[in-house]
Amino acid sequence: MTARRLERLAHPRFGVVILAAGASSRMGKPKLVLPWGKTSVLGHLIEQWKQAGGQIAVVHAAGDQVMDAELNRLDFPVANRIVNPQPERGMLSSIQGAAAWAGWNSGLTHWIIVLGDQPHLRPESLRELIEFAVSHPDKICQPSRRGRPRHPVVLPKEIFEQLKDSRVETLKQFLQDNVSTVALREMDDSGLDLDLDTPADYERALRRFLGSAESATSGKAGGLE
Repeated sequence: MTARRLERLAHPRFGVVILAAGASSRMGKPKLVLPWGKTSVLGHLIEQWKQAGGQIAVVHAAGDQVMDAELNRLDFPVANRIVNPQPERGMLSSIQGAAAWAGWNSGLTHWIIVLGDQPHLRPESLRELIEFAVSHPDKICQPSRRGRPRHPVVLPKEIFEQLKDSRVETLKQFLQDNVSTVALREMDDSGLDLDLDTPADYERALRRFLGSAESATSGKAGGLE
């Protein structure tokens, strides 16, 4: 292993891919612009991952005026927006577009694939995942809940770059094809079982988030607050 590679693994630098190209068909309205705390779901995700440092990019569907307007409202840089021209091909098409994107900073060593419908995950869980990835720098790192892999997914550079030319149909299949490289971190966070697919999911997740926010008003830990 080269000295440069050792240096990269000892001090990982993360890119964050926020997936925002979904149709939100079961929600009945664009779920990433729904209210969340003092901002929107998307605004919360962007602010949350800013706490982790690194470069954030948002992948959205071509011609999505609602998402463009929200990103403009959030003052999110145009230079860090990735357009998916064929979102109907599914989530993997957005991830492959991110893997092929030429706008990433050259020094990044890992990428975190973030679902657009998990703003309710505990900050402690995200910190724990990052720490786990730092201690397993050559592995694909995922949180798990009762032994089942969950999101977000952390990919080292060499594996992330393989995605752009992969012929698999889903991220799940890609991870299964690389199962020997996957490391799971079991977490006691019930939010890992919840996605914002329906209005009932949104209300349940929002109640969870507001309850957690109230319990944290007495003090905050550093990073990913």
